[in-house]
Amino acid sequence: MLLAIDCGNTNTVFSVWDGTRFLCTLRTSTHHARTADAYFTWFSTLIKHYGIETDITEVIISSTVPRVVFNLRVFADRFFNCRPLVVGRPECLLPTEARVDAGTIVGPDRLVNTAGAFDRHGGDLIVVDFGTATTFDVVDNDGAYIGGVIAPGVNLSLEALHNAAAALPHVDIAKPQHVIGTNTVACIQSGVFWGYVGLVREICERITAEHGREMKIIATGGLAPLFQQSVTLFDSFEEDLTMHGLTVIHNYNKEYAA
Repeated sequence: MLLAIDCGNTNTVFSVWDGTRFLCTLRTSTHHARTADAYFTWFSTLIKHYGIETDITEVIISSTVPRVVFNLRVFADRFFNCRPLVVGRPECLLPTEARVDAGTIVGPDRLVNTAGAFDRHGGDLIVVDFGTATTFDVVDNDGAYIGGVIAPGVNLSLEALHNAAAALPHVDIAKPQHVIGTNTVACIQSGVFWGYVGLVREICERITAEHGREMKIIATGGLAPLFQQSVTLFDSFEEDLTMHGLTVIHNYNKEYAA
């Protein structure tokens, strides 16, 4: 039984994979000072609450926050008696190596999304991940990550607007009923929502033109559902794409690692 851990800048997600399906997905805030014992107390309490029988034998970790990796490795070693596979480390093999400028370190989350998307959809893809940042990952026809785009995330933009303009309130992102807002909240929601629709459409069109081939556009990340019923930008929405990518990389290492 595999425990897949995806640690992002805002949240850390734990999913238990039994070889055929995810038994559960648990989410907590990312905090670099959380100890291995604290992770286990939180994890075991929720597993017991949901009545899930687990026998974790392997762990794989993807983290965009390097400072949390040590405690997650201790967590895996101490409580599951296993050495975790960490995406981005030399010992973790990838199905296809990234093709980027020499010396460039690609974020583990982008490598994982690439592996998961290629496994499900084949090549020539744009993976749009709505997280703390909004990232665009370009997947070549052989499954290699070949670059992308990083833009500020939706919530980050809202927070920056609120912090920089004292007169503007903090609002929750939502699709507005009309483009023209008739109150401050509606104006902000319209600007952010339709602004990101325009950003995604323009960037995807330019990537496709530069790539020179037709491309599928896959959406994932915490805020992807906001756009799911609203616009026809995407060919597919993949709520569990990152977790699926972790299982793909884990299986690849089981088969090909020395």
